[in-house]
Amino acid sequence: MGNSMVKLQTEQTADFLKTVVFGLSKHLNSVTTDSMLEEEPGDRLFYEELLSNFRRLTVFCEEGLEACSIITQTEPFRKAAAEKILYRVYHQCIEEFFQPKHDVWYEDSRSAYTGKNAIKFRQPVPLSVKQLVAELESQFQQTREELEYYETDYRTKMMQSR
Repeated sequence: MGNSMVKLQTEQTADFLKTVVFGLSKHLNSVTTDSMLEEEPGDRLFYEELLSNFRRLTVFCEEGLEACSIITQTEPFRKAAAEKILYRVYHQCIEEFFQPKHDVWYEDSRSAYTGKNAIKFRQPVPLSVKQLVAELESQFQQTREELEYYETDYRTKMMQSR
């Protein structure tokens, strides 16, 4: 892929990450475990793990955003470095969204056929959490499709260099 296409993809990924960081940060800054329990009585430990996943995802997305911003502003543009960053964003951000560390939600692969949201929570969650994840899901899905190429391409290059 040419430099201009990789640079454009890196800029688009930065825009995506900016939106994600804003949405997650806004939610995290306005919610506590206690407020979630008031909104939807449930398992405190589950809610703590849910918030932990959101914080972890926010950190990964902030790091990816910073890396994308730096690489797009560097002259001359370093295509190989940008591809490595896109690969890292795919694994640290996209995969973390669809397969979170604490396993508080999962991706229902059959949902692609039904047109419904793919993210299913292991336990009931407050409506605010459902809305947040639903808003982010379509953006993550689109970005995953766009970055799958870099995941495959980067892995192939790494295997060939051995």
